[in-house]
Amino acid sequence: MAYLVLARKHRPKTFSEMVGQEHVVQALENALTSQRLHHAYLFTGTRGVGKTTVSRILAKSLNCQGPDGQGGITATPCGICQACRDIDAGRFVDYTELDAASNRGVDEVQALLEQAVYKPVQGRFKVFMIDEVHMLTGHAFNAMLKTLEEPPEYLKFVLATTDPQKVPVTVLSRCLQFNLRPMAPETVLEHLTRVLQTETVPAEPLALRLIARAARGSMRDALSLTDQAIAFGNGELLESGVRQMLGSVDRGHVYRLIEALAQGDGKTVVDTSEGLRRDGLSAASTLEEMTTVLQGMAVLQAVPSRAEAVSNADPDTAETARLAASMPADETQLLYSLCLHGRGELGLAPDEYAALTMVLLRLLAFKPSGAAGAEKKTLNEARRPVVESPSAVPAELVRPSAAPTDSMVPVVASTAPPGHRLPVVDAPSLAASAPPRRAPAAEATPVATKVVAMQVRVQPPPGAREGESVAISAPIQPSEEGDFWHATVTQLVAAESIAALSRELALQSQLVARDVDQWLLRVERESLNQTGSREKLQAALATLGHGVKIAIEIGAVVDSPARRNKHAADERQRVAEEAIRNDPEVQSMMRDWDARIVPGTLRPA
Repeated sequence: MAYLVLARKHRPKTFSEMVGQEHVVQALENALTSQRLHHAYLFTGTRGVGKTTVSRILAKSLNCQGPDGQGGITATPCGICQACRDIDAGRFVDYTELDAASNRGVDEVQALLEQAVYKPVQGRFKVFMIDEVHMLTGHAFNAMLKTLEEPPEYLKFVLATTDPQKVPVTVLSRCLQFNLRPMAPETVLEHLTRVLQTETVPAEPLALRLIARAARGSMRDALSLTDQAIAFGNGELLESGVRQMLGSVDRGHVYRLIEALAQGDGKTVVDTSEGLRRDGLSAASTLEEMTTVLQGMAVLQAVPSRAEAVSNADPDTAETARLAASMPADETQLLYSLCLHGRGELGLAPDEYAALTMVLLRLLAFKPSGAAGAEKKTLNEARRPVVESPSAVPAELVRPSAAPTDSMVPVVASTAPPGHRLPVVDAPSLAASAPPRRAPAAEATPVATKVVAMQVRVQPPPGAREGESVAISAPIQPSEEGDFWHATVTQLVAAESIAALSRELALQSQLVARDVDQWLLRVERESLNQTGSREKLQAALATLGHGVKIAIEIGAVVDSPARRNKHAADERQRVAEEAIRNDPEVQSMMRDWDARIVPGTLRPA
């Protein structure tokens, strides 16, 4: 006897055997039990979810005669009467299936409708099943509208389509529409397990899980892949064989890539990518698996308790939970977004593995966190002011100070011999309050210059811990440096001495310290630290008599001209709204006429 594929051999024969479509099964069973039958049904859904199967079960329910030949309309067809067996075999004369993909013209539809005038020959109802109905032409749809609206009492229409958007509204309005959903991987896995137990085929759970994921919600695809996997594995389903057959990326490679990206290890990322090339694994499958793992990580980061609930069902949950704990939530979201968009770029590149490497390197380039702690410490030490020990400094080189404060750091000229490392003064450094961000290469190398002894006013750090950023809504912490910088920037903007990026740099920055020939600004965004913008701001300051060089660091900003302007605008808005609310006439109208103030419509004069 010829071999019958699993998708046909295990096609459900009754509603109770249907998998994953309980919402459709329940509605049809209740309608059949209560005899509230519509004359036209429309089943929609992707391929392989059971549209044709539901249609045949419905035809059997309408025409079942029972084992004794005395049965009626039922939600549980017997499967042994002549009508049930003929419908299962595809030879029931009163059940007609029309493939609209190959019979889409008006002539074929008219030939079908000509049979509607004749009563059933064997069964209780005539059932016309039109598959892929969206493929019919406009004239064919128009030809069937009248019959579809008012068919004879013995005629039932069953339409099926994978694209309901292409079905005319005039047809949709004449049908009861049921949407068959794609099945969850867990549902597919459970059904595959039962089928293979019936077939006595040994299978590893992880192999079936791979097939369930590859099916993408289609049970027919899952059973077809299972047939292929049985042939590939010579009668058994092993994870390694199924993974090789599907061309799937081993989750170990994915976990290694994500862990390397979390640690900023570019060498491991590139080596793993080259390993995928050597093994011939799909680049698209790699990004797809990465998005799946990252999505699981994001869920566990948002709902940590979910890890315990699914740990027994999915053995990959433990590794996913470990990676979720080692990566910030915002970085997980960024990696997911870049992997998702990177899949669309693979077809644009001449080599998909080169495109994969570029996507992975882009993840490293746009990581929210900065460089490693040791590197940041080295860069910070390179930017600290280096001075001699106080005992070795001649008294005449130090400028006297009437009232020294904690925020003043004495900077003196160096008299140490060349090559001698001078000790670092224990005082607030200009870079100590910056969060851990990668500094530009130009600032990483200290410039050996001789500084005249004077007092430098240094603004104390804002009080945030290392690595924390201050929110935009944080209160402004006014300072002497902030007052001076706000007045200076306001003067430059009014004179139109700065524009575009240089103006944004001035408005968004905080003046941290002023020296004789150098000012230190702090900005939160690396994009503002551009050489051209910095040079234009220096030239504008020179027009006001401040011939200084500007140094920029990345860090939390708590007092900038932009923040002060925003605070002043908010205060004016608050005063204006308060004045309107307290106005006697406004209060009278609100009390007597139920008037109200529309939010967002008040503007200060």
